[in-house]
Amino acid sequence: MTADAELQERLARLEARAEIRDCIERYARGMDRRDRAILRSAYHDGAVDDHVGFVGEVDDFIDWAFAYHSTQTRYQHYLLNHTADIDGDEAHAETYYLFVGTDKEPANHMTLSGGRYVDRLERRDGRWAIVDRVCVVEWNAESTSFITDEVIAMMAGTMKVATHDTSDPSYDRPLAAARPATQA
Repeated sequence: MTADAELQERLARLEARAEIRDCIERYARGMDRRDRAILRSAYHDGAVDDHVGFVGEVDDFIDWAFAYHSTQTRYQHYLLNHTADIDGDEAHAETYYLFVGTDKEPANHMTLSGGRYVDRLERRDGRWAIVDRVCVVEWNAESTSFITDEVIAMMAGTMKVATHDTSDPSYDRPLAAARPATQA
């Protein structure tokens, strides 16, 4: 193999790894913003998700997951260690996750969960997306959050508070942070 061919192969492998990681990150962002289009873009048509008691096709999974998250006031999916074994247009990835959520009822009930997303992905028409996902739960803990709705309401006057829709600042294009008033 020539040096140029070897370089092209290495670049293609790095590009595939980055696109696979981007796919997994679209999943987390789409879920946390409850943005169906972004979340759905992480999956190919016909994909199946086996996820904490739900097993079914992607569109039904999204409905199920959004219904679950509608019972919560705040939640985030954190992505941690990530590996991807790539073989042509198929890949197997494992991504560690940490989930934190607080429920509406009972007020401030908090769930912490850690585990792994084990995925089979395919590149179809140049796009990497999930074909099969198994969510493996490693541990789960429950507690009471010290951040209450009242504390969030107080913070809203002095800082940006997340929303689970497209009114979240992450959708602002172009993003423009508030500028301090200039002194005369």
